Amino acid sequence: QVQLVESGGGLVQAGGSLRLSCAASGRTFRSYAMGWFRQAPGKEREFVAAIRWSGGSAYGGDSVKGRFTISGDSAKNTVYLQMNSLKPEDTAVYTCAADSSGSSRYRTLSTVEYDVWGQGTQVTVSS
Repeated sequence: QVQLVESGGGLVQAGGSLRLSCAASGRTFRSYAMGWFRQAPGKEREFVAAIRWSGGSAYGGDSVKGRFTISGDSAKNTVYLQMNSLKPEDTAVYTCAADSSGSSRYRTLSTVEYDVWGQGTQVTVSS
């Protein structure tokens, strides 16, 4: 069984930075893309960023563009999210996901049917 394990969350003051990591463990699998989602209390899950190993990345919108950077290592099925200039509205549970079915080859990264998910890591930004 494949598991994605996130780390790097925590409490940070507004304006600070955090770097989230997500690594796959368990049986070997091939991912075509990996990404990050977040969910704040009382809100729907939101696409944050994703990277396609064959090329390309995408971000969820103006709320994170220019502040967040996604990177990773396809050989290790590892993805990172560098978050700078954090704001209180970035507070959420951040969850990583992987596409092992290959749907990212045919869909935009924000609409991929990610089929492997982590448990999430809490990010809290204080004002």
